[in-house]
Amino acid sequence: MIEAIIRLSLRYRLLVVLGIGAVALFAAAALPAAHYGVFPEFAPPTVQIQTNAAGLDPREIEHAVTDRLEQGLSGLPGIAAIRSESSTGLSVINLVFHGGTDVAADRASVAGRLTSLTASLPPRAVPVIMPRQSATGTAVVIGLDAPAMPLMRLSAITETTIRPALLAVPGVANVVVFGLALPRLEIQLNRRALLASGFGLNQVAAAAHDASALLGGGFIDTGNQQLLLDAHGQTRSAAALAQSLLGEHAGLPVTLGDVAQITTAPPPRFGAALIHGKPGLLLIVSSLAGADTLHVAHGAEQALAAISPALRRQGIDIDAHALAPSGFVREALSDLGRVLLIGAVLILVVLLLALRDWRIALISFVSIPVALLVATLVLRALGITMNTMALAGLAIALGEIIDDAVVDIENINRRLIENRARATPLPVLRVIRDASVEVRGAIIFATLCVAVMFTPVLLLGGVAGRLFAPLGIAYLAAIIASLFVALTLTPALAGLLLARRTGGVAHVPMQSARSAYGRLLDVIARRAGLLALFAIVFVIGMGASLPLVRTQFLPQFREQDMIAHYLAAPGTSIKTMLTIGRHVAAVLGRMPEVADVVEHVGRATLGNGHPDVNKAEVDITLSRSGNAHNATAERKILAAIDTVPGVRWWANSFLTERIHETLSGFTAPLVISVYGDTLAAISADAGRILHRIRPIKGVIVAAVAAPPNTPELSITPNRAAMLRYGVTARALLTAIHMGYAGDRVGQVYQGSLIEPIVITLRQARRADPDALRSLPIEAIDHRIVPLGLVAHIRQTAAPSLILHNAGRTEQVITVHTRPGDGDAVLAAIKRRIAALHLTGNAYVTYGGSAVAGGAARRSLVTHAGIALVVIAALLALALKSARGVALMALGLPFALAGGIAAAWLFLGGTISLGAMVGLVTLFGLSLRNGLLLLIHYARLVQTDGLAWSAATARRGAMDRLPAILITATVTAIGLLPLALANGAPGDEIEGPMAIIILGGLFTATMLTLLLLPRLASRYLRIGPSLNDGLDPPRT
Repeated sequence: MIEAIIRLSLRYRLLVVLGIGAVALFAAAALPAAHYGVFPEFAPPTVQIQTNAAGLDPREIEHAVTDRLEQGLSGLPGIAAIRSESSTGLSVINLVFHGGTDVAADRASVAGRLTSLTASLPPRAVPVIMPRQSATGTAVVIGLDAPAMPLMRLSAITETTIRPALLAVPGVANVVVFGLALPRLEIQLNRRALLASGFGLNQVAAAAHDASALLGGGFIDTGNQQLLLDAHGQTRSAAALAQSLLGEHAGLPVTLGDVAQITTAPPPRFGAALIHGKPGLLLIVSSLAGADTLHVAHGAEQALAAISPALRRQGIDIDAHALAPSGFVREALSDLGRVLLIGAVLILVVLLLALRDWRIALISFVSIPVALLVATLVLRALGITMNTMALAGLAIALGEIIDDAVVDIENINRRLIENRARATPLPVLRVIRDASVEVRGAIIFATLCVAVMFTPVLLLGGVAGRLFAPLGIAYLAAIIASLFVALTLTPALAGLLLARRTGGVAHVPMQSARSAYGRLLDVIARRAGLLALFAIVFVIGMGASLPLVRTQFLPQFREQDMIAHYLAAPGTSIKTMLTIGRHVAAVLGRMPEVADVVEHVGRATLGNGHPDVNKAEVDITLSRSGNAHNATAERKILAAIDTVPGVRWWANSFLTERIHETLSGFTAPLVISVYGDTLAAISADAGRILHRIRPIKGVIVAAVAAPPNTPELSITPNRAAMLRYGVTARALLTAIHMGYAGDRVGQVYQGSLIEPIVITLRQARRADPDALRSLPIEAIDHRIVPLGLVAHIRQTAAPSLILHNAGRTEQVITVHTRPGDGDAVLAAIKRRIAALHLTGNAYVTYGGSAVAGGAARRSLVTHAGIALVVIAALLALALKSARGVALMALGLPFALAGGIAAAWLFLGGTISLGAMVGLVTLFGLSLRNGLLLLIHYARLVQTDGLAWSAATARRGAMDRLPAILITATVTAIGLLPLALANGAPGDEIEGPMAIIILGGLFTATMLTLLLLPRLASRYLRIGPSLNDGLDPPRT
């Protein structure tokens, strides 16, 4: 079959070249329109439900909202996990589904179940299904600052103009606004005036509701004309609301303004934002799952550009690049394109110098980009975006692609040289066909073995599997595309460019290299034992150092943005957090490493984040000058801002943080979950664990995610006093809710903006804890009774956040570690917790990237072992020689040893999961060269009639030297720019992979050239018959 394909390609060579050229041009033209993203969709299908219930504390949210929804949703098909968080006024439930489910069907089933569950929730607590975001979530962060404009006015413009414009951009999932202070009409009760008027709270609420009524008047039909009745009766301003009638007292009308101060004010804050240290708004634009990150970011920029002239006329400053993950994609693609261009030029130069013939060099060179372009078409057909992992798969496939390109044409050229020396030369096309068939069978078999070796990457589970699946698919697509090109385009181009020549061009440099190589083999024959001893010591030494290599799930991404977090004591106010934030902004503003700073505290309405107000995030854009891409800059920044006593700091890159959050729900690389009998018990255990693990070397910050000691004022009704004064429990709770959370009694429409009308206390009284005792409560006889007479009020500590996992209450400890220390820290933590006696039935589990990385590495090693067994069986079937299989197996430890040595020399002894994938690819490179050499030995004996001896082994190695040297050199030259760019944005995965591959390529090539011929001549047995072993794979 292979021979038939090559024969057809030669016969219709012009048609083949034009056809494949057209496909390559189509693929190249489609690249600008391809979907580009930072990462593949590595998050499992997840549906998030948020329920706002203003005024309820975390325990009430847990019992009245979260528990009910969890119980009702737990039976849905396909659910893999249920996690929830109950905080003040907010319940957030994440339903994680098994991979491969229909996301639209999942969301529909959740929506259907919520319809029946809503009725059992507290009034006005309506569950909302949040938009499905991409795994990386944020597309762009925008800062808004208007020094001369009130924050309420800026919030109104944002809500009515800016946010709708951004939501209209295709691919945008949500626009979350931190610091939003939308205006509301507040009826701030005057206790004394209300007492004097004789009216109660219920009457005030009814009057406000009536004043904001909006009813249609209908129309009058006169017979000849229809007249619409437009009644402008709704109250739309604070002044009009103040004049609304409450009732009559002592024969005089009483208005709402007589018993309360009516004003426009923002609601109580649970979040805020600082833009360059000044109060403002922070807009986080998130992209839909599957949307193109670059397109979404570009669309958001265009939407802002369209409205920015009008905004600037109003004094609004726009920071459109406060944090832009899309910038990392652009920079990564630009850097990768530049590196690949440099590599392409170097490859072409090396091919020209090595082959000394532009036609042969052109054939080899053209095959490389054509194979890559065909692979991109395959990826596009499979729906895989051009993300970092897919590009990494294409990059590490360069070795096999170059090997395919060089081996075929080198063998063709060598056979053409031999054909020229014949007394009666054969037809050139026949020589080309036979030369292609001669090596293609072995190459196909080697490609099959490489594909088997790479299957462990495709078998990775969880987040690691979803991250690396595009890499594996891209790699396999590239080597299969390369094989297709080698079977069709290479023979066709050889037929077109070489058909009119009577022979090939001798490799002048290669002839000199062959002579030198022959002399070297003679020396090795006399010193083979010494060389073997050195090789064994090297392999054993590198193997012994393997346990000392530090591992991490993924490398630190060199983004232009850095995210710093700070955590203050539980109960710290927003005002204090903003004071810290302004101090931080001032410090960072003086640093040359920093270009931009925006911050947000607490949470945003209907945002995906829901931290307490004692948690804040600082988004830092690094300057492009100096060492902004160096970890030194990050350490310098953290050292500069970590100056506030009692505040803990840690930092991540944006992409690293998103991966941590997907793995465990938290932004830390290591998460310890504590389960037990009660929340109090597991919180106490968590505190003891925290005390034990903080001193561990490598731990930067460790904290309890849901601290149990947040200060609160506990209000306990005095039932006897309530009976004495005639106060009902509902009246007591209504008064507290109305006074502090605010009771919404109506709403007015200001254009497209809805302003709620709420009854509450004056701001000064709401900010005074002592004023709580005098809170007016309406008794059944309409008397006003102070809260202090019917309830006990005391300050206590309680949890501000309650976590559930699979319906179980959990306490979580987040641990931030230094890069590369995750495994060592995890082991130390396990030892210390094992020595700790936990209370009752308490137990702990571990999660995060440190755990996921270990599981992924174990999976990779286990499946790689199985793959090696399969490959050994395939080699045994093909070679029919146990000794031949053993010689092939020698390539693995040599390649791995070279990769480990490269990790120590150039990566500081730290490798990520991506670099381990590079180790897997090494065996494929070493296998191809060794297999082709052994197959060539078999042809020399079984086809050319030579006797198997040391001289035959020497000749076969010298025959294969040009292909091996050119392949190794060109592969190294192609990967060298990636290796040299290690640490540049976008090269964090490809760079270490290239370094590992280069190290293994060097040692595997040395094995093939120096040791394998000697070992083969001594231990291999090749008979003259095809049945005597080492049967060349047939086509």
